[in-house]
Amino acid sequence: MRQPGRQTRRPERRTPQTAAELAKVHERALAEAAARAATRDTGPDDPSLFQPRPEIGDSWERLRRIGLDPDAGAAAVHLGPAEIEHRRRTSGLDPLLPVLRDTLLEQPGQPPLILAIADADGHILWQEGERGLRRSADRIGFLTGARWIEESVGTNGIAAALRAQRPMQVHSAEHYLRSHHSWTCVAAPVHDPGTGRLIGAINLSGPAHSVRPYLLQLTATAAKLAETELRARRLESLHHLRTLAAPMLARVNGPALVVDAAGWTAAAAGLPPPARLRLPAEGWSTAAVHWLPSLGECVIEPLADGWLVRPVPLRSAAPAPAADLDGPDDPGAPDGPGGLGGLLAEQAEGARVRLDLRRPGSPALSVHGAAGSWSHALSPRHAELLLLLATERNGLSAAQLADALFGDPARTVTVRAELSRLRRHLGGLLAHRPYRFAESVLVGVAGPEDPYDLLPSSSGPALRRLRAELASGTVRLPGPPPPPGQLPAPRTGRVPLPPA
Repeated sequence: MRQPGRQTRRPERRTPQTAAELAKVHERALAEAAARAATRDTGPDDPSLFQPRPEIGDSWERLRRIGLDPDAGAAAVHLGPAEIEHRRRTSGLDPLLPVLRDTLLEQPGQPPLILAIADADGHILWQEGERGLRRSADRIGFLTGARWIEESVGTNGIAAALRAQRPMQVHSAEHYLRSHHSWTCVAAPVHDPGTGRLIGAINLSGPAHSVRPYLLQLTATAAKLAETELRARRLESLHHLRTLAAPMLARVNGPALVVDAAGWTAAAAGLPPPARLRLPAEGWSTAAVHWLPSLGECVIEPLADGWLVRPVPLRSAAPAPAADLDGPDDPGAPDGPGGLGGLLAEQAEGARVRLDLRRPGSPALSVHGAAGSWSHALSPRHAELLLLLATERNGLSAAQLADALFGDPARTVTVRAELSRLRRHLGGLLAHRPYRFAESVLVGVAGPEDPYDLLPSSSGPALRRLRAELASGTVRLPGPPPPPGQLPAPRTGRVPLPPA
């Protein structure tokens, strides 16, 4: 019996599309795209016909625009044996291979499959599975050392998971290359729990007619298992650093803390220890004193496995407690002359903010203001929110942001929680009622060369619409903040281009 549940605004089909249906969608999509390109028609397709999933459709459109041949692909890129071994050692994935092999390949009654583990650049570092199936995979170039990216081999599971940074399945004719239509690939990304950095993907591939629906969840579970193992190794390393730091902190005059290379606190003395410091995205410079959003000006000294951080006495004030996550009017950070909110309010006056989205999967934010300069990496969700606020300088309500991100204006709790976390670090740079950058803040966005590489992990309606507008040339992103004395960019942020 079907269980009652919440209905979505746009119910999906009860059964997935068959391989034959996907093949028709694939051929029709490529034919219609070619026809639109020839007639310069950008109108929508017939909504009564089946459409590819948004992630698949975006991938096909991007590959069509770069001219990838769906019958031939592009020149293959293969690593040599020495480079493969080097990448295996430095990927952080090497110790995980035994547990992944046991979890994914040693299941009784499971159809023949290929297990492939790729690094963050899409290079296949390991490939195991049934011998006959591997020979078939070799014929399409799916082998150890190959770089399995969209630009070379079209839409595929590894590239889709790395791009979207979530578990993905590419079934049969959802592959862009026709030679891959007899295959189905499921893949899940793996992140370093210490830094949040994407380090690779786990992939299972097999014949399209025999792959089971549960394999996507199995692969996602295996990725979580891998991250759990990496987290245990990080905690062991942090414990070792804590043992070394204890006698050092006993000799330091004044407050200090020791953090590992990713900013996680191993030990502290004289101040409430934050769980983690946001280290500069570009690393520490040679200056003796650095400004940190959570502590103010600090003296930074390198250690064997981390950093000794000592707040400068001139700005002595214990970091203010973090704000609560609930409530639409959460100020983000408490005010006060010595607290985090006060420091960031000072920095907001005339601050220049740069949102760097040039590298897919590595968004970063840099701030230059009266109180100092700093930068750090952003999560995909925070990058989405800041991009929306940068392109709508008049501000957006929680409901508008929820609709832009999820297509559901009712999901305001998630939006408010994420904005509260953002405002803990940005404080006076962000205002609310509606959410927006402060009036005095000059904001610029550095985007990628290909508009479809703009936050590729996001499938939100507003982000997909913005990519299409950038690709068609009807809008452009707000440029870098102008030098002092010049007029700022338009308040709307999103800059429409004049008609040709």
